[in-house]
Amino acid sequence: MTTQTTTGATTNAGRPTIEVEARREMPAFLTAEAQLMHIGGEQVPASSGNTLPNTDPTTEQALPTVPRGSAQDVYAAVRAARTALVDPSWAQMSADTRGRILNQIADVLEEHGEELATIDSVNMGAPRMLTSRMLAESAEIFRYYAGWPTKIFGTTVPTPSDRLGYTRREALGVVGIIWGWNGPMAQLPSKLAPALATGNTVVLKPAETASLSTLRLAELLQATDLPTGVVNVVTGLGSEAGEALVAHPDVAKIAYTGSTAVGKHVQQVAAETLKKVTLELGGKSPTVVFADADLQAAARGAAAGFLGNAGQACVAGSRIFVQEQVRDEFVALLTEAMNTIFTPADPFTPNTITGALATKTHFDRVASYVDSARDQGAHIVTGGTRFGDQGYFYTPTLIDDITPDMRVVREEIFGPVGVITTFTDTADAIAQANDTEYGLAASVWTTDLGTAHTMAAAIQAGTVWVNTWGEQANMAFPFGGYKQSGIGREGGLEVIDSYTQSKAVQIAF
Repeated sequence: MTTQTTTGATTNAGRPTIEVEARREMPAFLTAEAQLMHIGGEQVPASSGNTLPNTDPTTEQALPTVPRGSAQDVYAAVRAARTALVDPSWAQMSADTRGRILNQIADVLEEHGEELATIDSVNMGAPRMLTSRMLAESAEIFRYYAGWPTKIFGTTVPTPSDRLGYTRREALGVVGIIWGWNGPMAQLPSKLAPALATGNTVVLKPAETASLSTLRLAELLQATDLPTGVVNVVTGLGSEAGEALVAHPDVAKIAYTGSTAVGKHVQQVAAETLKKVTLELGGKSPTVVFADADLQAAARGAAAGFLGNAGQACVAGSRIFVQEQVRDEFVALLTEAMNTIFTPADPFTPNTITGALATKTHFDRVASYVDSARDQGAHIVTGGTRFGDQGYFYTPTLIDDITPDMRVVREEIFGPVGVITTFTDTADAIAQANDTEYGLAASVWTTDLGTAHTMAAAIQAGTVWVNTWGEQANMAFPFGGYKQSGIGREGGLEVIDSYTQSKAVQIAF
């Protein structure tokens, strides 16, 4: 793979220019004109023949099209998944064999990790360094769940001497998986691996703007011992293919990652057939910096918290609270980190942390939030403009002089934009951190152990990091949100329960 270089040249308008060399040795998958869906072990176009375009957000060049699947295609995929669910090759497979297949999938992810990471970076603009890490973690997730099939079992229940009572943990059935465009190969394994480990079959509906790595993975899975029809992929619009999958009466569960607004709609539609749902939704995570913190480390951590992947992360720490007596020092350190370490660059330039926004539509949405803040009297400390003349790059942006009712404070922006304000003491920090409808994650920076534990207990969020940001030590940790950041958990023991159901058996002698 040939990397690209980013220069410090400027345009006539005075904006930096991101120069991208021609990408030689591109994966063959990305040089095709079109790609196909995977249903029942076959590669097929959409039944309508319609396709959806893809664009490289760095170069604004066209990528292979993907099928615009419809309800008819979803029905075919669900039928294939239902057939596979009861086929002896899957239904009667031993737990040991199922675990071995999950390890085979991990092998595939490791062997083809560079290719899949490249596809994601080209398709949605994430830094190559980040997508490589995502693929490494994806393989680890499958290895973790490869150990679970032999450890899922029921219990015996005390009964009279002429009775035998026991429980069974069984698969739910067909699981529909729908997830976001901001890290396709990072989000999918956390859903697909436990679904397969527990014996379900699946229909995958990737984001319409970032489907390519999923389609390539489906091709690669054909080299494993996974039976035909266990994993199916339908691409298309959320309002068409996604809606049909959520509404389908033969789908037992929907695992969804995306915006809170769409998550609410998913829950409403799923309720018509009483299917189970897990929802990993939006966030507006607080970063709380106390005066006793290592301010330089906190500044870098805070910047990483809302600028990694160009801020396109549900856990982004986009609300920053700093104790008032160190406000000026911290803002200076934060601004320096933003404008040096996190300068936007081509995703394939070594050490790039901040890449492009994924689509032109999303770029315009992010810019509109900053414009709204300006109109409401907020102060743009740094950033607030497009970066370069090619690609969907936006400058790392910090906004102060904010009020709690501003859109940039209340709503998830999903871009490289953070807001900053001060707090007085621990009670004030807790009140401001919790003043949001979201509750996905938070980070706290302090050298006082008592303060750390107090804040960790009081912040209403599914994950709290102290003196770090974004770490997931291993899959034994549950991940999910409080309040309107979601329902259910991924990872840990909880996810096994969410992909199985309990059956009680009583036998009379």
